[in-house]
Amino acid sequence: MENEEDLNLGNITRVTHFILLGFAHLAQLQVLLFVVVLLVFIVTMMGNILVVFIATADPALHMPMYYFLKNLSLIEICYSLDIVPKMLIDLLSERKTSSFKGCALQLNLIVLFIMSECFLLTIMAYDCYVAICQPLHYAVIMTKKTCKQMSAVACLSGFPVAVGLTGWLFNMPFCKSNGVNHFCCDISPVLKLVCSDTYIFELLVFIATLLIMVLPFILITISYIYIIYTIVQLPMAESRQRVLSTCAAHLMVVTLFYCTTCLIHLQLKSSLSPNKKNLVSLSYTVVTPMLNPIIYSLRNSDRFDTVVYTVLTLPAVIH
Repeated sequence: MENEEDLNLGNITRVTHFILLGFAHLAQLQVLLFVVVLLVFIVTMMGNILVVFIATADPALHMPMYYFLKNLSLIEICYSLDIVPKMLIDLLSERKTSSFKGCALQLNLIVLFIMSECFLLTIMAYDCYVAICQPLHYAVIMTKKTCKQMSAVACLSGFPVAVGLTGWLFNMPFCKSNGVNHFCCDISPVLKLVCSDTYIFELLVFIATLLIMVLPFILITISYIYIIYTIVQLPMAESRQRVLSTCAAHLMVVTLFYCTTCLIHLQLKSSLSPNKKNLVSLSYTVVTPMLNPIIYSLRNSDRFDTVVYTVLTLPAVIH
């Protein structure tokens, strides 16, 4: 092929770069899709940067919940920067290529950020559990040092897995093609290009996915079972509604995250068509990072008031 370097090893060729075919079937809508994705990306970056700024600058928000929210926004910023700028370039380019090393690096970061978000959402669920079910011990359990340690574990513990899986995958022989049927380098579409036996790799990826995504989801579910049980014990309906509203934003974000990521990553070779997979992937790579700060702003009145105040007074401060 024109895009592969033949090493005269039978049918095996050394892929030097990949061609991203994610939106090839939407050739007539490339410019429109570019505009939409660009606008969403701008809103995503502004919203998450604003969350980080406010959670850092406002002393009233120096609490564990907003510290974890700030870390979540930082993950969303990095995750978006890893995928969206390259996607925007490809939407306006005829040759939608990615170098071999560039593709490996992008996949490594995708795995790392998804794992970090899974773990961080679990920690945020635990924070809600302690705040509601053990309020008298909250200050003792959720100390500043503990929050930093938990965040560090959430963000760094996925690094060995990400490096290991990516290194293993990209050391396999690619002999079928170099066309990745996706808008970014993800495990499933890249794996389809491998010509050797991938059973063990797929099995280990499935096991890792269960541990990384399903186990945190189970822990989150257990936390909310205790939270709901505690809430229904409250004597007044107004108290129950107020307490439940403190965790409503987190519950919405968890639902949005898991409904999309599990649909893609729990089945490496699912019956879902590649085009439908791309649309689902687009929702959690582009749309979800934009919605998270909006959901938390609308569901937490104190934070929302701070956002509005900051936005309204920013021109006066600049001048």
